[in-house]
Amino acid sequence: MDSLLRYRSLVREAAALRSGADDPVAAARRTCDRIDAVDPHLLAFVPEPDRRERLLAAAERAVATWGGATAGAPDRPATPPLYGVPVGVKDIIRVDGLPTRAGSLLPPGVLAGPQATVVDRLVAAGALIAGKTVTAEFAVTAPGPTRNPHHVGHTPGGSSSGSAAAVAAGLVPLALGTQTVGSMIRPAAYCGIVGFKPSFDRVPTAGVIPNARSFDTVGWYAQDVAGAALAAPVLCDGWPDGPDAAPGRPVLGVPVGPYLRRADDEALAALRAQREVLRRAGYTVVEVAVMADFEEIVTQLFTMNRYEVARAHTEWYARFGDLYREQTATALHEGHAVTDTAYEAARTRRAAFREELDAARRAAGADLWLTPAATGPAPFGLGSTGTSVMCLPWSNAGLPSVSLPAGYAANGLPLGLQLVGPYGSDPAVLGWAAGIEEALRADGAVAAGGTGRAEG
Repeated sequence: MDSLLRYRSLVREAAALRSGADDPVAAARRTCDRIDAVDPHLLAFVPEPDRRERLLAAAERAVATWGGATAGAPDRPATPPLYGVPVGVKDIIRVDGLPTRAGSLLPPGVLAGPQATVVDRLVAAGALIAGKTVTAEFAVTAPGPTRNPHHVGHTPGGSSSGSAAAVAAGLVPLALGTQTVGSMIRPAAYCGIVGFKPSFDRVPTAGVIPNARSFDTVGWYAQDVAGAALAAPVLCDGWPDGPDAAPGRPVLGVPVGPYLRRADDEALAALRAQREVLRRAGYTVVEVAVMADFEEIVTQLFTMNRYEVARAHTEWYARFGDLYREQTATALHEGHAVTDTAYEAARTRRAAFREELDAARRAAGADLWLTPAATGPAPFGLGSTGTSVMCLPWSNAGLPSVSLPAGYAANGLPLGLQLVGPYGSDPAVLGWAAGIEEALRADGAVAAGGTGRAEG
């Protein structure tokens, strides 16, 4: 359904708002109009009866605080980078004035707490919180109601489903999500947008309902790499001043072996085509035999994941266990069955895996890993959010990753290309991603404007 897709450039909107060519109140009004028109079909946002009144009031406060700076008023602070930009926030991230439900039936007061640090940063940067976006229950596996804006019969992925769909549909130009295993990158691929998951702990998780603390990472969605890069200095710790561009073209490593064989035939065919596009554009692509013990890696991650999520919910589940959905309750029961000894063994194996993965990359002379962002296009149906296996090893190692739109499957649904860098290389990953995005666009694999749909 093309009517559900609209391109919104974060870079252009932010520039127009900061220059005074656009007005935060007008931007807030347009955002509410778009949500009112589209979201009844998409269900990306958590319902909020007073959204328009709240958002317009926030826009007026932003104008009162910073608006004069665009006209050069000397008594106003400098206009911040996200002045007047509407942003969606995944509903496991606490926002003052909005209840946190985490996709669950638990009383919102039980989940209440101080506003998340990452939201503090958005507000300080001048952003307007457009509302809470739908999540799988507690960001585990029980899907929310959100539809894929490319075809409402297909999943948008999970657990950051609402945020990904909201950006793809042009409800907002920027939205926050989180990834524990594949909850940022997979929805980006399914919805045909850019998703960025920073290195583990690069963005504070204070004020975020935990899934598995050893893996939980805050990330965000935009329509293109330039938008993702604009948000990075606001949200990330220790982001360097100056341009994000990395020197030269990176050497790209394709991780051949059991991991890559988890992708379906269409995703693998697309990867071969994408590799050829990049070779023609001057990139060196090497194959790296790695993760021969991939099944053990999967087991190790889920041993840690289930152990941690079960313990994060000990108190809540004891009080409200009958309100949890079956998929979530099953995950908690699995976690409580994991012993302390098994958990510590999995942690030890994880540390070794990180070192092995990095050593293999360096030995091959690769700068970035190049893989499918998902096993294929979004599956039909809303009962499952798809598999996160293409993201699993990189989340396990805490590495920064980005999903780029990379063409379409035979059924017309988007495909994504995943780039993964060494730990802490986040600015370089986004800098290199911009060049790869441009190479794909120049070849026609991705239309300019992310989704390739007409801007409205």
